[in-house]
Amino acid sequence: MIDTIVFDLGGVIITIRHERAVARFRQLGIPNAERQLDPYTQGGCFGALEQGLITPEQFRQEMCRQTGRDVTTDECAHAWMGYMGDVPQTKLQCLRELRQRGYRLILLSNTNPFIARWAESPAFDGHGNTLASYFDLSFKSFEVGFMKPDARFFELVEKRSGLTPANTLFLDDGPRNVEAAAARGWLTMQPANGTDWTADLMRRLAAEAPAV
Repeated sequence: MIDTIVFDLGGVIITIRHERAVARFRQLGIPNAERQLDPYTQGGCFGALEQGLITPEQFRQEMCRQTGRDVTTDECAHAWMGYMGDVPQTKLQCLRELRQRGYRLILLSNTNPFIARWAESPAFDGHGNTLASYFDLSFKSFEVGFMKPDARFFELVEKRSGLTPANTLFLDDGPRNVEAAAARGWLTMQPANGTDWTADLMRRLAAEAPAV
């Protein structure tokens, strides 16, 4: 029986606007921005930031180096926030309902301090609530030093949360992330970026529930 549901952030809770982020970094002056940015797992200095290998200030300095000008912290944040699209209230309401039903909710996200600063502020949902208020536990790549689909990230979540893989459902829009979770015995769903998965999830939970 499913008792724990693990959610990705970008592409599942929040609609991802990859092309808008690319455009903003291009406007910043980053050469070949489209080749440096990825919808699922970042590489280069972008990945180093999301894995916690460099600080936001070191990232800013790298942006200065690549653009040949003084890039501000606010400009970096604005470019990263290009990824963040809408936060559908139907999904947030679904999260609230799931917790009321007794499910444990966990966030598992590849993200960085620029996005996390906004997500953990009262501006997140438009009603004064932070992202953390919707979850029982939260695991962010830059805080733990791993990025999906690294198996060590999933192993860390298992150890720190005590979840049982067979009783855990994972929602992520990234194919490699879903494959990595399934390899560890987690149940999975792969909704497409920006789609409303709430009805499908409720049907899945009803199907997995034990007969009364």
